[in-house]
Amino acid sequence: MIHTGSNSQPKAVAVIPARYSSTRLPGKPLLEIAGKPLIVWVAERARAASTISRTIVATDDPRIVDAVNAAGFDAVITRADHATGTDRIAEVAHNLRADIIVNVQGDEPLIDPVTIDRAVNALIDDPDAQISTTWEQIMDADDVSNPSVVKVTFDDHGYATNFARNPIKLNNQAVEKDGLIEGSPDASGLLFDFKKHTGLYAYRRDFLLQFARWPQTENEQRESLEQLRALDRGVKIKVVEAASPSIGVDTMGDLERVRAIVARETEVTA
Repeated sequence: MIHTGSNSQPKAVAVIPARYSSTRLPGKPLLEIAGKPLIVWVAERARAASTISRTIVATDDPRIVDAVNAAGFDAVITRADHATGTDRIAEVAHNLRADIIVNVQGDEPLIDPVTIDRAVNALIDDPDAQISTTWEQIMDADDVSNPSVVKVTFDDHGYATNFARNPIKLNNQAVEKDGLIEGSPDASGLLFDFKKHTGLYAYRRDFLLQFARWPQTENEQRESLEQLRALDRGVKIKVVEAASPSIGVDTMGDLERVRAIVARETEVTA
């Protein structure tokens, strides 16, 4: 059954996974940016998306629940033994009346609400797709070989063909000849061929519940990328361009970058 709101659009709910533990940044969701916890910034961005009817933080820690509730958002405690954020989201989705579940990463306080809308609308507009996700242009040549930056390729219809941490082979003689982008006579052009996969996902709810029960594939285990579990089974994943770049907060350096951006934006609007 399709659950629609007053605008007759399928109902989309944003679920934000947030674990308290973090190897590099303990208590990361509660670290402050301009006086507000990081996780609250993410929730505010999700709520600002026009396609989102409700925003829920899924966490394993009551301290995060308290901070989220104090800011006026819903939060639920999930099991602590989930292997992935998708599993945590699927637990929440099981009890939700919604058509589309959007996985908004809990460490992206600058995620553009328009990017969220693009992912949701990609599913609404394409009945063949079960998942949608987003990409950004890679601007730094070092990111092509950085395994922390996931690369994505897609076909002419916008369906994903591969995700990988190492550079995905492109049909480009210059890359094959020179080996490195920096050594190519057309470095800027080659760099444009590489797309960064960003961690925003929109799922059809019924598919998400099925997906969470599937065993991992060899590709998924090798690359440590959950989306390959779906791609390896022929699931259509629509890939759309993000409205603007975002910053995932994994290190203290990332956090300071975000704080500086927010401070500059506050000065401009003051």
